[in-house]
Amino acid sequence: MALDHNRSAGNGGRTGKPWRSLAAVAVLLLTFLIFQPWADAGAEPIVGSRIRVIDGDTIRVDRARPDVRLVPFNAPETRRPKCEAERDLGGKATRRLRDLVAAGGLELEYVRCACAPGTEGTMRCNYGRKCGVLKSNGKNVGEILIAEKLAVRFECGETRCPKMPAPWCD
Repeated sequence: MALDHNRSAGNGGRTGKPWRSLAAVAVLLLTFLIFQPWADAGAEPIVGSRIRVIDGDTIRVDRARPDVRLVPFNAPETRRPKCEAERDLGGKATRRLRDLVAAGGLELEYVRCACAPGTEGTMRCNYGRKCGVLKSNGKNVGEILIAEKLAVRFECGETRCPKMPAPWCD
């Protein structure tokens, strides 16, 4: 009596190659790992011509919205500033970020925004903006702006941020 390997393999008598189902599982697993939303893809090189600087801590990539809120720092506002000093410093921060972008050597990494669960991508989370880290020649542009006194450190927790530091009008 001949042994039917397909039956003994537990596939219900179906004919075919058992490795095909393993290959299908492997493809599904690989697809899951590649496209999982929490995967840390790391920083990717990006050319400056793809970036439009909105202000000292916000950029737009490929002319597409949503904009990207750069972290972990806060730059002075250029739209609706609280005082003239903030407007002036905000203009300087914006120009400096434009200079860094124009100089090249850029890497952009999208990071999870520190928002309440279920709010990322909505107006309740960073006004609908994505969050990211922009590096110039390996250094976070925020660190550069902070060192030049054009921004202040602003680090958030896992799901919320402290009061926004804005010492420009004090």
